[in-house]
Amino acid sequence: MYRPVNHGYIEVVVGPMYSGKSEELIRRLKRAKIAKQNIVVFKPHIDDRYSKKDVVSHSGDSIEAIPIEKASDIYNLIDEDVQVVGIDEVQFFDEEVVDIAIDLANKGVRVIAAGLDMDFKGEPFGPTPKLLAVAEFVDKIQAICSVCGQPATRSQRLIDGKPARYDDPIIQVGAVESYEARCRKCHVVK
Repeated sequence: MYRPVNHGYIEVVVGPMYSGKSEELIRRLKRAKIAKQNIVVFKPHIDDRYSKKDVVSHSGDSIEAIPIEKASDIYNLIDEDVQVVGIDEVQFFDEEVVDIAIDLANKGVRVIAAGLDMDFKGEPFGPTPKLLAVAEFVDKIQAICSVCGQPATRSQRLIDGKPARYDDPIIQVGAVESYEARCRKCHVVK
């Protein structure tokens, strides 16, 4: 797909756990580096599953990133000549991340964000739905359901091997020990 030239825009990659969101973000950012574009990558400081500093996909691909606590930290950590800003696990940031993405795009920056669009309950997650609404490009990718093998669009949280309860906390950083990809039919919330 052709992308705009000489002005900013927002791209968002969403899907459930294990769908390849971070892998796709890393791929796009590495291509921007090959094109000799000035990039900066951010991740939430709470996501330290594979690395405290890098964005790392479940498949092991990685790219250097800056861990931040809140979206407004982005402004303090970018130069005027930045051309591409990558944001991983965007669902963990506050709502201000949407306004920052819009502002950066308006200033000519390509913003690429990746994250979950739904929480473990199958409901819209954090600022992601609003970011989807203002983005020029959206890719919703699927994983494979760990139960039936069909395309999965949901993240099943497991506690001691059983589905999480509806009233469990929304944010719990984890990987294979806590989550499975599930299709609509196999997704369970108690």
